[in-house]
Amino acid sequence: IMADDKDVLRDVWFGRIPTCFTLNQDEVTEREAEPYYLLLPRVSYLTLVTDKVKKHFLKVMRAEDVEEMWFEYEGTPLKWHYPIGVLFDLHASNNVLPWSITVHFKNFPDHDLLHCPSNSVIEAHFMSSIKEADALKHKSQVVNDMQKKDHKQLWMGLQNDKFDQFWAMNRKLMEYPTEDGGFRYIPFRIYQTMSDRPFIQKLFRPVSPEGSAHSLGDLLKEMYPDAITNDGEQKRYQVVIHGIEPLLETPLQWLSEHLSHPDNFLHICVIPVPTD
Repeated sequence: IMADDKDVLRDVWFGRIPTCFTLNQDEVTEREAEPYYLLLPRVSYLTLVTDKVKKHFLKVMRAEDVEEMWFEYEGTPLKWHYPIGVLFDLHASNNVLPWSITVHFKNFPDHDLLHCPSNSVIEAHFMSSIKEADALKHKSQVVNDMQKKDHKQLWMGLQNDKFDQFWAMNRKLMEYPTEDGGFRYIPFRIYQTMSDRPFIQKLFRPVSPEGSAHSLGDLLKEMYPDAITNDGEQKRYQVVIHGIEPLLETPLQWLSEHLSHPDNFLHICVIPVPTD
């Protein structure tokens, strides 16, 4: 197996995206709003880590001009319930850094975005993803054996950026009987930029009926064959997880254990190769 596995988990957790937030020009301000720079954690959620951004822009605005804050990149409203790293890889990965995000305080796009009035909404979304993932991996046995405080530990670990606190509990969600060779099913989502459907998510086992380990390439062949470059073809797509393109031979079970987001899903972005 590649580099020390614990290092992989650490690299995933501490991945950051330098970001520049600017206020949308149509907002009414008392004086000029300076941009705000922040290193965004790839594994977190926009609405969870942007309190400072909000405070910064509220300094130049009147209370009556402020509604729910939302974010947009080059005309696309950013779905806060997708992990930050997924949003970046999907919409901006081939562009220069810092990532420039526009901040809005009015005209909330109801048909594109979920409302996020408080952190408890993020927590509920995060916990429901973890439960959905465990239903796929262990028929929900692990998450149901946990106590309320264990669930809270997962959430607080993410919210407060505490790697050890999170993984002390999350490793239980990554265990499986050795004889099974992996989870029951792999929790994954495949996103495409050029698609109206939000993502592809179907049942897929980490091990074939004959007992051989399925790879990332095997998953793509079944779910999104266009993403694979055949011999002699020009490469059309990049298959990106956490900003990197893993080898298609990589076992899916290993990826699920090491490159899943804290919500326990493997988020895979299929993006068109930039044409010059």
